[in-house]
Amino acid sequence: MMTTSLPPEVFLATVEQSSVAISITDAKANILYANPAFCEITGYSAEEVLGRNESILSFKTTPRHVYDEMWSCLLGHRAWSGRLVNRRKDGTRYLAELTISPVIGEGGEIAYYLGMHRDVTPLHRLEREVRNQMALVEAVVDSAPVALVLLDADGRVVLDNLEYKKLAEALGDAEPVRRVVDALREDMGEDIDPASPASSGFTGREVSVALADGGMRWFACSGRWFQEEDASADAFFEPNPSTYLLLTMSDITLARRQQESERVNALRAVLAEGERLQQLRETIAGAIYQMQAPLNLIAAASQMLERRHAQIDMQSLAGVLQQALTIGQDALDTLRKAMPDEPIEAVTPLNLNLLLREVLDLLTAPILAAGIVVDWRPAYALPAVRGQPTQLRQMFKQVIQNAIEAMQEGRSEVRELTITTAGVDDTVAVTIADTGPGIPRDLRLKVFEPFFTTKTAGGRHAGMGLALAQDVVARHDGWLEIDPDYTDGCRILVGFPVTASPSRTA
Repeated sequence: MMTTSLPPEVFLATVEQSSVAISITDAKANILYANPAFCEITGYSAEEVLGRNESILSFKTTPRHVYDEMWSCLLGHRAWSGRLVNRRKDGTRYLAELTISPVIGEGGEIAYYLGMHRDVTPLHRLEREVRNQMALVEAVVDSAPVALVLLDADGRVVLDNLEYKKLAEALGDAEPVRRVVDALREDMGEDIDPASPASSGFTGREVSVALADGGMRWFACSGRWFQEEDASADAFFEPNPSTYLLLTMSDITLARRQQESERVNALRAVLAEGERLQQLRETIAGAIYQMQAPLNLIAAASQMLERRHAQIDMQSLAGVLQQALTIGQDALDTLRKAMPDEPIEAVTPLNLNLLLREVLDLLTAPILAAGIVVDWRPAYALPAVRGQPTQLRQMFKQVIQNAIEAMQEGRSEVRELTITTAGVDDTVAVTIADTGPGIPRDLRLKVFEPFFTTKTAGGRHAGMGLALAQDVVARHDGWLEIDPDYTDGCRILVGFPVTASPSRTA
């Protein structure tokens, strides 16, 4: 290998003009040479340090074992690098990053030491400030009362806090944030992606996560996308920022349950008022029905007498019959006027899964009291139907109550209520099956007639339940029937067209 001989003055000029503090000592660490940078950092002039030991720069806060390690390396003919707390001439301290190399003489002994150091106090201060800031950030993040997680562009967890770890443990899922992000993506679509124009952030997005036991947990989520600059050397001239999502998840399950409880109570009150009106309508309808039959006979008799052109006594009888018919008709008109109108309700798109879930919530107490096991099998994605929600709730509530009462009165050993929903072609089908005594084949049409009942005396209704339920379904252009092939109890089949809307209101 060729080397180029340089004049000694070149080496001297290089050392003199170096920005690194350079000193040369003898084997006992007495200073033989110090360059201008050394003088600038230490505050000593060259004349003040020549002949003095390097120990004039040492300060007592440097632990003894650091010096022991240093001398062990040097005496072993090895270079040493490390940091020492040094003292300037004016007594101020600074942190020196020092490299000392032994210079070996011709006989193999240490002849000199070459020392190079620089003041890294500002760098050390910056490092400590960064660490302090990180510790502060971690303390704030861990003390936050919400689950907080930092995700990279691929959805991997980069940082989380204690609340998130508690959430993961409670859900039995190492990374529950994945399910939360999936729910957010389903709710927000492309707006959650960083490439979207609307993706700068979001707040207060409420999503639900299904649990293994069939329950639900609700979270209010807020997120913010940001970019971190690449600190590698390769990115100095060509920045390559990384994208992250800072996501906070506040568990609002208790609040949602409270809201749901309040909503169910309000719904229960509405349905109770509807049932009161329904019972009143049933009573009046029963009276009208009972009075209509004899009035029809009287009218028929009166018409027969008129057609026969009877004698005077028959004419008097016809007059009496006509008078009775008039009085009876007036009574019927009075009853019809007393019939309360059904509440006018707007027609809206409805998810029958949610509607049936509400009805089951309303009937939780009687279901538990009767020891009934509910097998709830909703379709995953159910098309919406158009209808009047209160009327449909009352209809399903009537049908399910009939099933509960049938299993109680029949004293069934196995009490199971199976409810399924399905979307078939352009129809939403609902099946409600019970393990009660069932309905005899010869009565499966008759039970839909007004005032016919298979229940014992003292029931809530006078045989109008299924008749009114069928009327509600018919007004929604649907159908309701008893499955003739079901032999393990009773199974009610209900169907609505997807585009159904009530054809009339009562």
